[in-house]
Amino acid sequence: MGYVESYILPVKAADLAAYAEIAAQSAAIWRRLGALTVMEATADKVPHGEVTSFPRSVLAEPDEVVVIANLTFRDREHRDAVMAAMFADAEMLALMERAPVDGRRMIWGGFDIIVNEGS
Repeated sequence: MGYVESYILPVKAADLAAYAEIAAQSAAIWRRLGALTVMEATADKVPHGEVTSFPRSVLAEPDEVVVIANLTFRDREHRDAVMAAMFADAEMLALMERAPVDGRRMIWGGFDIIVNEGS
């Protein structure tokens, strides 16, 4: 049914415009390398929970915004091939170096899609 790679990361509010520019450039590369869809979004209604929450998951500081990203692929093998191509792509690696994020607090993982309604 498909595969999705998801990321959650904190970005300083002051760096959000620069991050969005890099995200748009990297989305074009992801698509060129074979990702079916690329979506990034900023937190709007994400309460800071007492036990767990999106902000807590990435140790978001008061001056940071939580960003999520989802990339879809045909299956795990397709994802693995696109990721290998991404790590060999000099343009993508340069963008990753410029991204204003603390990668140590990024959470990511791959998931088999079990329901996918809509476009």
